[in-house]
Order: sequence, then C-alpha cells, then structure tokens
Amino acid sequence: MNALTLPDIAAQASRQALPLEWVGMCGIALPVLLDGQRLSATADAGVSLDDGEARGIHMSRLYLALETLEQATLSPTLLQRVLQRFLDSHEGLANSAYLKIHTNLLLKRPALISPLSGWKTYPISIDARLKNSMFHVELKIEVAYSSTCPCSAALSRQLIQQQFVDDFANKPLEHADVLAWLGSTKGIVATPHSQRSSAQLSLQLDDYLDELPLIALINDAEAALGTPVQTAVKRADEQAFALANGQNLMFCEDAARRLNIALKRSPGINGFHIRVIHAESLHAHDAVAESRWNREYA
Repeated sequence: MNALTLPDIAAQASRQALPLEWVGMCGIALPVLLDGQRLSATADAGVSLDDGEARGIHMSRLYLALETLEQATLSPTLLQRVLQRFLDSHEGLANSAYLKIHTNLLLKRPALISPLSGWKTYPISIDARLKNSMFHVELKIEVAYSSTCPCSAALSRQLIQQQFVDDFANKPLEHADVLAWLGSTKGIVATPHSQRSSAQLSLQLDDYLDELPLIALINDAEAALGTPVQTAVKRADEQAFALANGQNLMFCEDAARRLNIALKRSPGINGFHIRVIHAESLHAHDAVAESRWNREYA
C-alpha cells in the first residue's frame, strides 16, 4: 500500500491576497535559564506573513525553534539566534520575527538587620524583535515597594504636636513623663498611611549588550526607591523598615522621578517608560505617575 502524502493546507494559496503583520502562537509553556535558575515561562512566538498569497505560516517550525531556549542562559545573542531560525524556516514568507517571554525571576534578599533572608519574585517580560535585519530587545520588570504619604505624615505630626500641648500645657516637663508619653498610644495619636506600591519598568536595551542586565536593573530601581518590600523579618527588621519608611516619604511623583534619574545612569539603556502605582490605603483608587525617556531624543 502506498503511503498517502499528508495534506498541507497552509501551503495553499490564500483566497484573499493580503499580508499580515503578526501570525503565531501565544502562551507556549517552556523552561528558560536565567541567573543560573531554570524557570517556568510562557512564550509568544510569531512572524509576519509578508507573502499575501500564502494561506498561512508553519507554526510547528516556530514551536520547534523554541527548544534552543532550554539549552542556554537567556541572552540577546540567544534570542537573536532563535528569531533568525524563525525567519530561516519561513524564507519567502516572512521578513520579521517576534518573541516575547514571560516569567518570574526569583531573587534571595537579606533582611535589613537580622541574618534572615527570603525569596522574592519579580515578574519580567523579554520582548525581542528581528525586523528587516534590525534586532531589538525590550525588558519589562515589575518591582514592589512600600510608600508612605508625605501629606499624611505631616498631618499625623501635627496631631501629635497638638496632643502634646493638650497633655503638657502649663505642666513641668519631666524626662521620664515625656519618654513614657512618646511610647504610649495616648501620645502617638496618629500614624501616616503607607501602601504597597509597584514600579512597572519598560526598558529598551542597547544593541551591543551580551547579557540581559535584569538583576542590576532591579537593584538600581530598589536602591532608588529605598523601601522595597521585605521577605523574612524579625521585629528588629520590621522596626528598621518602619524607620526607612519614615525617612523616605514619597508621593508617586517622587517615585517616578527617582527611577527616571537612576535608570538614566544605568548602562545599556537606550530608553524607558516608567509607570508607578501607589495602591492607596486612604482612597479606593490608585495614585499613578508615568515618565518616558529616549536617549536619541534627550
């Protein structure tokens, strides 16, 4: 019996001749290597369909090309190699290739005072494009931090001052009495409100980079913000965190400006879009600020 040739419907001519900008697959499960870790990730892979006469692309060829990502640490060179395989396997059909990888980077972070440490996850996306022989990589990183409202802090201090006047007016001040008052709920009648906040960073990388500077960029962002969220803590760490928040008051506008200045100093960055979100504990809505920069137009 003669083996039948399997039909290839994608190779047939399209009934409506029209090029398409992007054709591919989203949410492909795969492992990736980052910072020595094998991480669970999903990928969106696609190419342009520039031949408007073609019915479709060969999606299985994109899928098989992704196997390369299992074997080496993610880097611009590796991403470009995968994208070139996309194009080589679609010669005559596509001129542009796209790959986006979503994962969570795990970093172990020390406590502020005690010897404890714990793991934090940082959602990241890596967006790579090879279009008309031009290769570009963009990183998206999310960093969680704490923010204490300067206005709330000032209002709280005023209430504490007024309570001090009410409790000690026309009375001789004794050191022990004042010390006890400062340590009591009667004395500290108000506290400023803080909120868990998020910095969403979209970063355009220089073409010359040999590696993805994820950890360096996260460290730069957390240093600029000053109060990244913590992992394992003892009471001494929690107290140190409270002190850091009290000395690091910021509106969302302050956070966006700090990140702008810090990221401009980070090597290998051609441009960025910053979006900071302070998930208000006072309001039912969020406070948001955004900032953009591009080296070419600076």
